[in-house]
Amino acid sequence: MIILNRGARRDRDDDLSRSSASPAVARLPLACAIVAAIGGAIVAWRYHRLGLTLTHYDARGHLVVARRIFDSITPGWQQIGGVWLPLPHLVNAIPVQVDLFYRSGASAVAISIAGFAIATGSIATIVLTLTNSAAAALAATAVFALNPNVLYLQSTPMTEPLLVALTTLGVMMLMAWCRTPGPTPGSAPATMSTGLVLALACLTRYEAWPVTACALAAAVWARWRRGEPVASALRAAAAIARYPAVAIAGFAIFSRVVIGDWFLSRDFFVPENKALNDPAMAAAELWWGVRAMSGGLLVVIGAGGLAGLIGLGLFDRRRADALVAASLVATAVIPWIAFYEGHPFRIRYMVPLIAIEAIGAGLLAGLIKRAALPGSIVLLAVAAYELRPLDAAAPMVAEAQWDRPNEPVRAQVTACLGRPGSGQKIMASMGSLGHYMQEASHAGFAIRDFLHEGNGDLWLAALENPFPYAEWILIEEKAEGGDMLARRAREQPTFLDGYSRVCEGAGLALYVRSGSSPRTDK
Repeated sequence: MIILNRGARRDRDDDLSRSSASPAVARLPLACAIVAAIGGAIVAWRYHRLGLTLTHYDARGHLVVARRIFDSITPGWQQIGGVWLPLPHLVNAIPVQVDLFYRSGASAVAISIAGFAIATGSIATIVLTLTNSAAAALAATAVFALNPNVLYLQSTPMTEPLLVALTTLGVMMLMAWCRTPGPTPGSAPATMSTGLVLALACLTRYEAWPVTACALAAAVWARWRRGEPVASALRAAAAIARYPAVAIAGFAIFSRVVIGDWFLSRDFFVPENKALNDPAMAAAELWWGVRAMSGGLLVVIGAGGLAGLIGLGLFDRRRADALVAASLVATAVIPWIAFYEGHPFRIRYMVPLIAIEAIGAGLLAGLIKRAALPGSIVLLAVAAYELRPLDAAAPMVAEAQWDRPNEPVRAQVTACLGRPGSGQKIMASMGSLGHYMQEASHAGFAIRDFLHEGNGDLWLAALENPFPYAEWILIEEKAEGGDMLARRAREQPTFLDGYSRVCEGAGLALYVRSGSSPRTDK
């Protein structure tokens, strides 16, 4: 016990020496966050001018889910959905009711920029905590903030920027919590704030779930290594864990009520990845994706730094909380499982890994105190060589434009629809055509003009016989073998009785109810 107490005193003394850094160094993470916010806004404006803010179909889909909470045939809490996690849509639900924000995505982009700034500041804090080197912290933020794939995503309504913000912030807070043990840590304000941040992360994207579990397990290890009894460390971590646990349980119950499943199933995609049932191939796809986004040198440096984080966490009692930082690599778990189950490869699933790459690279640069400055300069030189912040050919920018050639063709289908606001309902699957519904807003159509899965019993009744409920039926016939309405039409030959095909293009087929006429107000 005496030895443990002496060790704890040495750890506290070491923490005090680290916290006594100059005010300028202490303010470095805040300065990094402010610069990131300003730079992120400038880059977002550039992508807006290029017309690339909403080219990714999921960017438009997230806007639709947020908007439909109030703009729907059946508005209400059920419209939050049960496949995507709810926090990004709840945060944006009020702003996106303004047509300007809905059609441009501006409010959601503002959330992404804020997330980018928070993540940048958190990365700087983590590296500064572990290395006590301002130069290493700056170099690490450059690896993250200058990555063109990160910069593009923070310019869109996608949910990855908020995920990275909350996971890095939660890990940063958990590391600070590990370094401030007390007699009743479960009652400390830091416990609640850290738990709430991790809970919010777990309500943003599924990748946060394994990160949270790994980070809390690492926190128990870190507190034990710094002299706290195991039982006490477990109780303290459990006080934090209850917040994300309640969030996940609440979402599971909500999902069960709304869509009938406790958790996300694989039914929303067609298994077509070559990594199907091949764990090694799934891992290889992850590795390839990170290399494609960052370049070989940065990936090797980041991997070396990750090994350093794990080594410090396991063998250096004073920096055992490095293992908490290493938990960010667990963002790879969900895409690895998805690829193993046959989910189509998407480069954006690897973007959250850029955060741990940056932290690992920063650690490696600042690990040796006397060599921190030259190491950081070398890391900055490598980042300058590998990264092109505004690279129009960056993998994420290219992936986001896969659907772009189809937009003008779909506009021709929209031109066939009836007059917006006429009260005529358009039956369409939001699961496959949510992005189209947002596109149609530019022609004046609201979400309440569409009859979709979120409309509950109305949708189920229309699936049996759409004629009394829908003037129009819009079907995706090609993507992934066709959507659920395409399958319905194939399996039930009478489904389209009373409807005539009037327009088609980009895989869409539009049917109008007999006795109605295609749009003539042109």
